[in-house]
Amino acid sequence: MPKEARPSTGEQAKQHALAQLRQAILHGEMAPAQRLVENELAEQFGVTRASIRAALIDLEAQGLVERIRNRGSRVRVVSVEEAVAITECRMVLEGLCAAKAAVAASDEQLTRLADLGTAMTKAVADGEPMTYSELNQELHARIQEFSGQRTALELLERLNAQLVRHRFQLALRPGRPQHSLNEHLAMIEAIRARDPQAAEAAVRAHLTSVIEALRG
Repeated sequence: MPKEARPSTGEQAKQHALAQLRQAILHGEMAPAQRLVENELAEQFGVTRASIRAALIDLEAQGLVERIRNRGSRVRVVSVEEAVAITECRMVLEGLCAAKAAVAASDEQLTRLADLGTAMTKAVADGEPMTYSELNQELHARIQEFSGQRTALELLERLNAQLVRHRFQLALRPGRPQHSLNEHLAMIEAIRARDPQAAEAAVRAHLTSVIEALRG
């Protein structure tokens, strides 16, 4: 029965609500500044208000939700300057991951990065910015994964979650995919050459370009 499969109270209910809310925010189904009304969300997800409140506290800790005094919760608005500051932190962590991946990745993993580069090139040639954006995110995720640097990966997961709206807007900006493609291909090439210094430099160059685009 559905109620047995999805408890309405307790830790499991909170985790269910947390997962659903996080996914909705990350996929843009809940927009920045959108109010999050506990009663409505409890009914929507089939859990108690207490479970929703607990999930919102976790999302606040993750930087995705903000609580406004006497007004409840809303999806957090990330300003351009904050997005720049987050990207500056990404630069350090992703540069580290790229350097580590250049040393630690297996030949099979390096081939996977090359395949992603080929797919990204095709997406740009075919004029498919959203496909390119998805491949872009996958490339960054794979580099982090192949680095074996779990602490950096966990920190980046939190940072990247806060940039969803800005990343979506950049992906649709005319000419942006074409501009960033060569930067991504340079990252792949340096990692495949097993050159950690060049890999880190390529990531820093790419994210410097992202910062310029955010400010533009």
